[in-house]
Amino acid sequence: VPIWPALVLLLFPSAVAAEEPSLLDGWHDVWLFRFLVNMLGYSTIIIPGYLLISYFKRTNYAETGSGFCFPLIKTCVFGNEAKTSLFDDASAASRNEADSGSTLKQALKLIFCAAGLQVSYLTWGVLQERVMTRSYGAATTDQEGEKFKDSQFLVFMNRILALTVSGLWCVMFKQPRHGAPMYKYSFASLSNILSSWCQYEALKFISFPTQVLAKASKVIPVMLMGKIVSHKSYEYWEYFTAVLISVGVSMFLLSSTTDKHPSTVTTFSGVIILIGYIAFDSFTSNWQDNLFKYKMSSVQMMFGVNLFSCLFTVGSLLEQGAFFESLGFMTRHSEFAFHAVLLSVCSACGQLFIFYTINQFGAAVFTIIMTLRQAFAILLSCFLYGHTVTLVGGFGVAVVFLALFLRVYARSRMKSGRRGAQPLAQKV
Repeated sequence: VPIWPALVLLLFPSAVAAEEPSLLDGWHDVWLFRFLVNMLGYSTIIIPGYLLISYFKRTNYAETGSGFCFPLIKTCVFGNEAKTSLFDDASAASRNEADSGSTLKQALKLIFCAAGLQVSYLTWGVLQERVMTRSYGAATTDQEGEKFKDSQFLVFMNRILALTVSGLWCVMFKQPRHGAPMYKYSFASLSNILSSWCQYEALKFISFPTQVLAKASKVIPVMLMGKIVSHKSYEYWEYFTAVLISVGVSMFLLSSTTDKHPSTVTTFSGVIILIGYIAFDSFTSNWQDNLFKYKMSSVQMMFGVNLFSCLFTVGSLLEQGAFFESLGFMTRHSEFAFHAVLLSVCSACGQLFIFYTINQFGAAVFTIIMTLRQAFAILLSCFLYGHTVTLVGGFGVAVVFLALFLRVYARSRMKSGRRGAQPLAQKV
């Protein structure tokens, strides 16, 4: 039974008295209320965890502690604070080995990586839109069916499978000795959960092509967050391409009309949720960038972030009573169960393809593949779900992808110029 509506009833009895049935029955239909309830659920885990970590640090437990739980607490709270170089240039070495292989072998490997990324994320995008915008259980076109509404459950499904895959990978293949305190993953995990929730939730209010373009333009807030979180500086061409991207996105959004197809409507709530997605995602990437200063592999990062993501989401879902409601929806609609599992498989496989592609060919090649994937995703969504794009909007899309390719070209030229002077460690 959900506990949060009951909590609202206890805290605000006079406000609820007049409209008690509508509030308690429809509370989950308001996205802002669901967001705040999710945050309350996460806080029931974060606050006790913060108090425990503060206590262990204040008492200098790393030096004075002992007992059966000491290794676990030391790993979670203290870790190995010595920071080392990223991957010890392992990714650069693997790419050098790859360069020495035959041209045919490298071409086949590149085709394999590109195909894996395209299939994983194009399928993921199509399923994401299907799950969040279409009904299940309608036997005929006259019936409305039942829509799945809990975005947090989909986040949990994605994270539990990614945790399993990354955990098996860490067991099967040798990984660097871990140095980061485990609790530091929770920051990236929380922002990653919230960005994923916003990504799913936004599709209730905006079209999928709009979301894809917004994701392509997140380089702008990533740069802003980089200056705030990591105090980074950027080249002139990075600012120029960021402006080009913002112009292209503005052209696409302003040219969208509401009379072509109802699914192309962009509402105010959709814009707010999309801004939240971009802000949370920008923080995630910059925080993970700082975490890579510890000696760890990308799969270890994947495992650590997904571990806390599963903890946060399953705790919040159980507190709201939404976990078993979502499982009930899965049992009522086998098609949804198949889509949710396949969505999670595509997400987990896509992450592994990301790591492998960057490790073998570097970030520039990976960025080109994923930029093409975003363009294909827009075309596929328009074809399958009937979205319309005006001429001005299409020109705006072209401007965005032109700017993205300019960024890739400029970055690759800059790195090739530096390579003669010093080797660069590859970040993921």
